[in-house]
Amino acid sequence: MFQIILNHKKDKRKNRPTAARHFMFALVAGSFLFAQTVPVLAKTSRIKDIVDIEGVRENQLIGYGLVVGLNGTGDGLGNSPFTEQSLIAMLERLGVNVRGQNMNTGNVAAVMVTATLPPFTNQGSHIDVNVSALGDATSLQGGTLLVTPLLAADGDVYAVAQGEVNIAGFSAEGDAASVTQNIPTAGR
Repeated sequence: MFQIILNHKKDKRKNRPTAARHFMFALVAGSFLFAQTVPVLAKTSRIKDIVDIEGVRENQLIGYGLVVGLNGTGDGLGNSPFTEQSLIAMLERLGVNVRGQNMNTGNVAAVMVTATLPPFTNQGSHIDVNVSALGDATSLQGGTLLVTPLLAADGDVYAVAQGEVNIAGFSAEGDAASVTQNIPTAGR
């Protein structure tokens, strides 16, 4: 038996990376790095923040009303004659004749009422309203907003506001000083 040992020379080209292998390695590595950085660079947004459905939007509502029960902090007659006119008109609609009577409106304030009606609001839903004094009332604390229709830009009534006015501010006076925090003539 003969044993033939052949000394094969290894093909050095197989061990040596070719230009194609370098290119593939660079492509895979670059793709991996790109995939890792893309989510960091992309700005995320919710669909509801970037899409407007035609005909679906919030409606701004506004109304004029009276707040009663103000314990002397309401509108004065001299600076706010519309308060007295509104009070007389409201009382007459309720069947009370006050023409020619001397009225003191210190317990009443004329107010503007605003609200935002969200889309898809069902009938009977409650929404928050903002109440702001229109005349020279010094505080709305303790007051009650009387029935106030709230109109949209098209002039139709979409809501009615009524109820106790809650304010975040206060005003206090003494002999030597006075303190006011926030705005006592605006509330919810």
